[in-house]
Amino acid sequence: MTGFDAMIAGVRGRRRVIGGGLVLDETGEGARLDIVVAGDTIEAIVPPSASADIGDVERIDASGFAIIPGLVNAHTHGHGGLSKGSGDRWTLELFLNAGGWVGGNRSDEDRHLATLLAACEMLLKGCTACFDLSLAVPLPTYGAMAAASQAYFDAGMRAVVAPMIGDIHFYRALPGLIEAAPDGLRQDMERAAVTAGASILPALAVIAKEWSFPADRVRLGIAPTIPLHSTDEFLLGCDAIARDRGLALQTHLAESPVQAAAAQRRYTRSVTAHLAALGLINERFSGAHGVWLDEDDMRLIGDRGGSIAHNPGSNLRLGSGIADVRALLHNGVNVGVGTDGAASADGQNMFEAMRLACNLSRIQGRAPQDWLGAKDAIRLATEGSARVLGTHDSIGRIAPGFKADLVFLDLGHINYTPLNRLINQVVHVEDGNAVTHVMVGSEMVVKDRQLVKVNMAVLGRQAAVAAERLREANAAARAAAERLAPFIGRFCHSLACGCRTKVRRQLENVP
Repeated sequence: MTGFDAMIAGVRGRRRVIGGGLVLDETGEGARLDIVVAGDTIEAIVPPSASADIGDVERIDASGFAIIPGLVNAHTHGHGGLSKGSGDRWTLELFLNAGGWVGGNRSDEDRHLATLLAACEMLLKGCTACFDLSLAVPLPTYGAMAAASQAYFDAGMRAVVAPMIGDIHFYRALPGLIEAAPDGLRQDMERAAVTAGASILPALAVIAKEWSFPADRVRLGIAPTIPLHSTDEFLLGCDAIARDRGLALQTHLAESPVQAAAAQRRYTRSVTAHLAALGLINERFSGAHGVWLDEDDMRLIGDRGGSIAHNPGSNLRLGSGIADVRALLHNGVNVGVGTDGAASADGQNMFEAMRLACNLSRIQGRAPQDWLGAKDAIRLATEGSARVLGTHDSIGRIAPGFKADLVFLDLGHINYTPLNRLINQVVHVEDGNAVTHVMVGSEMVVKDRQLVKVNMAVLGRQAAVAAERLREANAAARAAAERLAPFIGRFCHSLACGCRTKVRRQLENVP
């Protein structure tokens, strides 16, 4: 009995052999290999001749395809699926100001529909797992989180679903904002600046206790939305639940210059230093964005085993800046790649996010050898993101023992004509259009560019009806937000100017 025969002899049940595909490997060129799958897990990867004698298997001819690991989205918001295209010249703070109408008046059915739209887009574009910060206001409930989670389950995608919570409203989180407003606007903000406060943590504990989704498909996480939007007591309460239940914890960290400046005023130190002092940064912690981190912040995260979910498209879309990914990696920080939500970044295309992550590293003044290369980019968008989700021991690689989450790219597509070097074309050319099949746990969830489990025509009709209803329901909230927007824009721009000036001075002193 050969070593390969011994490896597969004890596996029960019918196997699949995915034969002859150009499997992305460490060289970046790709190699013609057979992937042997037992159940939902990769059992072996062997030359085609080694699988020829395996009996009682389903054989899938993949000779016309390149096969890559399913991409993993380290940060998104599934509730944004109904809100793509809502804004244009929005900073992060103007987007948050619009939150009352962009995501308001949602039922659990709306949350399921929005999240299903996001899941379908991700799957069709080669993403098989994500970390979803899911919003339900005024209070997260098990029903709301179950509705979002069921959407991923229905589509056939993996996810960490984390209730996005905070006990301080955005308008109160920015020091001096309400006080500086003219009387009429101040009254509008004071009426709107209400949260469920202390009742949120008990509700979260109930969700954690009642969670019933399969852990290998949809896990619960926890997401104190922005540290400034939480009291220290609230942050510590979130961390206690995360520790007790073993949950991944993600927050929006140093995303914008406004957040960086406001943190200095409130904490008299960086938000990262404050979270570290509270004990929140550990191997389960991830910060989304991390644009306005300095070297001390990066070392704090790296030394404690934390991660950053890099969202280059959203950072550009909202004018937040460019995260220094190379410096993060140099300081031992695990980095994943995300799209952010459809309301703030519009698309859920991980190929686009991966390419932006690669190319934005090249405009920060470093020598070419310090740019992110194609290998770096795909590693961050698979293994790095899987670590953010806490699932790096089971997804993010094509390797024995890992789940069979695979993306089949049509080698006859214009993106690969001619085929020069596979990894370069996956990162620098692929836009999702060559994605033909997608497999999650050995199950085809996209076949011949069509979703297997979801009827897109029906989903599209449902989305159109829901979007029109929500536009009408949120019209008053939209009008109120638009009255506030010019003042908030001016206030936040002024608050951010000092932060930007400080960073420019730091960069001028870099040798």
